[in-house]
Amino acid sequence: MTASFNKLVSELETLPGIGPKLAVRIAYYIFRSPKETVFNLTQAIIDVKEKVKPCSICFNLTEDDICDICKDQSRDRFLICVVEEPKDVLPIENTHSYNGLYHILMGAIAPLSGIGPKDLTIEPLLKRVREGVKEVIIATDLNVEGETTAIYLSKLLKPLGIKVTRLAQGLPTGSEIEYADEFTLKESIIGRKPI
Repeated sequence: MTASFNKLVSELETLPGIGPKLAVRIAYYIFRSPKETVFNLTQAIIDVKEKVKPCSICFNLTEDDICDICKDQSRDRFLICVVEEPKDVLPIENTHSYNGLYHILMGAIAPLSGIGPKDLTIEPLLKRVREGVKEVIIATDLNVEGETTAIYLSKLLKPLGIKVTRLAQGLPTGSEIEYADEFTLKESIIGRKPI
């Protein structure tokens, strides 16, 4: 292998879920691809780094100041679904069973990793809730960090006099929302329960 090829493999291995064998397969794919395909991929990566930013309201990904979901006046403005990461929005949207707004925490409370409540977007969430929200659905992952975050949020939100619900336990414990199938996620949204 050449130094350039080995460098590409090493860089690909830094991506989540990419092990050494898959990194080599992707590197060979890139090598065999037409230059135009490789340049398009490179440009797409550069565009994401230069143009995409968090929405100033909900922290979802956008190229504008406010994301399309927050701009959409047909959505229920009294309902907020709280998720850990922007990647968690699309699976919920794909169920076509939720028409409220979102709030992305940009992580979960994980003391062993040095992530506390101050590292998340909890204060902006509380500000939004105080502006007239009637229900908050907590849709954090069903693992230790997600459960810790859900409990912490419920303790902050309940005194504000709003309804606080959690996705129903149709999702398996220890799972991540981005990997849930649409039917299971839809049932979890419909069957949400107070916490």
